[in-house]
Amino acid sequence: MASYNYSTSSNAAVLWLLILCIFGSCSAGNFFKDFDITWGDGRAKILDNGTLLTLSLDKASGSGIQSKNEYLFGKIDMQLKFVPGNSAGTVTTYYLSSQGPTHDEIDFEFLGNLSGEPYIVHTNVYTQGKGDREQQFYLWFDPTADFHTYSIIWNPQTIIFSVDGTPIREFKNLEKIGVPFPKTQAMRLYSSIWNADQWATRGGLIKTDWTHAPFTASYRNFNAEACIESSSRVSSCTSVAQSNHSPWPWLSQQLDPTLEERLKWVQKNYMIYNYCTDTKRFPQGLPQECNAKVS
Repeated sequence: MASYNYSTSSNAAVLWLLILCIFGSCSAGNFFKDFDITWGDGRAKILDNGTLLTLSLDKASGSGIQSKNEYLFGKIDMQLKFVPGNSAGTVTTYYLSSQGPTHDEIDFEFLGNLSGEPYIVHTNVYTQGKGDREQQFYLWFDPTADFHTYSIIWNPQTIIFSVDGTPIREFKNLEKIGVPFPKTQAMRLYSSIWNADQWATRGGLIKTDWTHAPFTASYRNFNAEACIESSSRVSSCTSVAQSNHSPWPWLSQQLDPTLEERLKWVQKNYMIYNYCTDTKRFPQGLPQECNAKVS
């Protein structure tokens, strides 16, 4: 795992600190400052002076937000607490996405359940408009009882999905064998809650029970150590990535042996679907990254 050489001169350290603050990495996270409510007609609420966000779904509508900033690489953390009780048919999303027909996307989706059954964590990676890279997991705790941290590390080498610091999935950059990797399109962070009972719970067999509405998911402690893009300047990572003294360990982070073992533990015990083993879905052969065994 990469580390920063903190023996850099004090002047350089101050300069890096200023760069971090200018580009948003010093923020403690405030939903008023960091996000826009984009839909839901009052069903999305920012509370407690900007430290808490709730998204709600009823029979008329769900709700959603998007980040004010666009990011090109970063470590994105959010603490979420999901809809308790019977949430079958609902989907809570938390993902990075660019725009357009050849968009890139890094997805967390959380599929609701009947009371007492585990949530399903659905992950996907889109590159140049193409997805079909789903992996799904159960969690090893009740995600409705308390807040837990869901993280995306996205750098030029890899994408790592983590829960409370435990990696559940890695998608490596395999451009060398012809697999596209998202690295040129800036993405906003989006989150929403909506009704997907046509497919979400047991393939749509279980419908949303609206007597339990409104369904509400809660958010706190958003943090983005990330490279911010805008129309007025190039990515804040451009010069940093070329430097020999990056202050951002995540910019070159990969899984160390300990985290590799944690990833194997999750995938052995909690993975319930992997596109890389679905030969019926890909009768002409599995995607190239699956054959490289680093999906």
